[in-house]
Amino acid sequence: MRGEKLACRFLRNHGYKILYRNFRDPTGGEIDIVCRDRETLVFVEVKTRGGEDFGRPIEAVNRQKQLRVSKGGLAWLRLLDNPDLDFRFDVVEVLLPDEGDPRLELIQNAFELAQPYIY
Repeated sequence: MRGEKLACRFLRNHGYKILYRNFRDPTGGEIDIVCRDRETLVFVEVKTRGGEDFGRPIEAVNRQKQLRVSKGGLAWLRLLDNPDLDFRFDVVEVLLPDEGDPRLELIQNAFELAQPYIY
């Protein structure tokens, strides 16, 4: 939760407009943050870790997670009546070390719409 709050502030500071947090679709889709980067709709997965002892946080965004976020993104687009607009999937890595300030990194276009989904 703290990681998502930090990620929202981080994204706002980078010019993103936050539209929704913790979107859940009845079919099992989920998105941590839905936002806009100018004209592009962005579905953001936030991964928070205490450190990098077990690799970078983005490494936890495996195929199963990508499917869940993709399914959520398609559900969001259906709610908008399937608009003709650009969208992408970003990941925000949040590192919360025991000592020192949090570190955040934005990975744009972290993954494509997961197969077998199409839009």
